[in-house]
Amino acid sequence: MKKNRVLGIIPARGGSKGIPGKNIRMLGNKPLLAYTVELARESAIFDRIILSTDSEEIANVGKELGVEVPFLRPEELSQDETPMLPVLQHAVDYCINEGWKPDYICILQPTAPFRNVQDLVKGYQLLVSTGCDSVVSIEEVPEHYLPHFVMKIEDGKLAHFLVDGANVTRRQDAKKAYTRSGCFYFARKDVLMNGNSIYGEDCRPIVIDNDHSVNLDTMDDWYEAERVAEKLFT
Repeated sequence: MKKNRVLGIIPARGGSKGIPGKNIRMLGNKPLLAYTVELARESAIFDRIILSTDSEEIANVGKELGVEVPFLRPEELSQDETPMLPVLQHAVDYCINEGWKPDYICILQPTAPFRNVQDLVKGYQLLVSTGCDSVVSIEEVPEHYLPHFVMKIEDGKLAHFLVDGANVTRRQDAKKAYTRSGCFYFARKDVLMNGNSIYGEDCRPIVIDNDHSVNLDTMDDWYEAERVAEKLFT
């Protein structure tokens, strides 16, 4: 029976504005990128782990960490507004042109340093066992942010964001909601390359319940990550 080939892609563009030098900034005693590289190796899922970056500096740190950096991302895929999909397709195309074709792809963003290896393995197992198009890590939205309680302003007036929001007054009656946690995205290669989608039509969830979950976008997020790192590693 043919063994599935699994490609891990770590997207790490230079020039972060929210957190300067984010991807290789020191968090605890190691660069942020190291957390993702180490977790990917620990999972024992991946046949190849590729760092996709446009930065020589990030590339050099990646090489020091022992991850593959077979190319520097072209400028047209390195803009603030560049979507994730073409970045992933570029990395997969590179591998295919090299003569190595993956079956599954996993996106591991460095901005979720405290993800759990068990959750990652569980995500891969769900992808393979169900034959679904993709598996995405999610986390539950806090009660006070549930869609039925969210408001909007229209013509200067406050209104419920959802039409039936006014009918839900107790938190017990509101449906649970989820948001992407940013820990990982698994997808079948054909969905990504032929379907031009990270999700496909059959996307399955892995609910993350991690007290130390942090997704790094702002300096406030970074300060929280420093507090978590100090708690975990000292």
